[in-house]
Amino acid sequence: GRNLVEGALDTSEDVAPMDRIALAEANLFKVAEGATSGSEASSFKDAAMTAIKMVEAAMNSGGGLSGKTSGLDSIDEKTAGLHNSDLVILAGRPGMGKTSLATNIAFNCAAAHLEWQRDGGEFNYGAPVAFFSLEMSADQLATRILAEQAEIPSEQLRSGKGIGRDAFQSLSRASQRLAELPLYIDDTPALTIAALRTRARRLKRRHDIGLIVVDYLQLLQGSGRANDNRVNEISEISRGLKTLAKELGVPVIALSQLSRAVEQREDKRPMLSDLRESGSIEQDADMVWFIYRADYYHEAIRPDLPSETSSADVTEKYRAWEERYLELKNKATLIVAKQRHGSTGNVPLHFQAEITKFTSPNKKDYSDWGYE
Repeated sequence: GRNLVEGALDTSEDVAPMDRIALAEANLFKVAEGATSGSEASSFKDAAMTAIKMVEAAMNSGGGLSGKTSGLDSIDEKTAGLHNSDLVILAGRPGMGKTSLATNIAFNCAAAHLEWQRDGGEFNYGAPVAFFSLEMSADQLATRILAEQAEIPSEQLRSGKGIGRDAFQSLSRASQRLAELPLYIDDTPALTIAALRTRARRLKRRHDIGLIVVDYLQLLQGSGRANDNRVNEISEISRGLKTLAKELGVPVIALSQLSRAVEQREDKRPMLSDLRESGSIEQDADMVWFIYRADYYHEAIRPDLPSETSSADVTEKYRAWEERYLELKNKATLIVAKQRHGSTGNVPLHFQAEITKFTSPNKKDYSDWGYE
């Protein structure tokens, strides 16, 4: 209490009022959680016991899962799950499906927690989820998740066209499942990183959230002390997200834009150097994922449809394009470009664009993606 009072009365530093409030709330959160306002060292014994519990969880999962599940086996197999205190950057160009993948993971993790509450079990691989949607409204996000779970194109949900009795019943069942889900959406626009951290602490205190999703990083605002330097502001935001992950002891997935340099290359697969506006994003992240869909780019170079009077060359060009498009259609790749505690590489995913849903292919089909 004395520290809070002294901090409030201290005028020796130029600290914004909202920053003082955020610091006070952070200290109060630590007190509520049974910690001190300062950072204390933990014994190696405690750290080792935590590590042993993670190994035990991985052994008991049968699939090497030691963190929270993404609900997508191919991702969990590569990463061993979403681990507490980790900052995961999920990046991609517009149209790749960043938000779709994030909502899929958020739903799957919350659903796994709900299943554990009902059925029990020694290990809980799910968690209540906080989703900070700075781009979409809560209604828009809910419509997208309903479309995914009812397997009805979101375009039909918005227009109401083509929805028959069976589809409506499917929608009703999906709505009932979602109503029970421990998934909390905050769609407040233009949040500062300090305000987001404050809201996340409250959600942790009230609902014991175990996963945070932020859509997306570049829409957050810094403290205003970066002197209008966007690179410094993004650095402050990425450090703030990593600090939040450690403070609350939960994984944080932050979506991120990529620079337009991707579009100017012949090979459109993203690289770490494409992370927009700051190299600190890569440094602060424990994992960096890029979502890439070759069919998206291949569709953009669709040749003119041949007619009866078209030459053989025109017809052959279209036939070759179509054959390749059918090979690529619905296939996505999650590029794990950085993994602090594991290997990098490519993860195959199946993507149904109409309902914005990602699933994992069967292992026997990995070769269709070019992976063994």
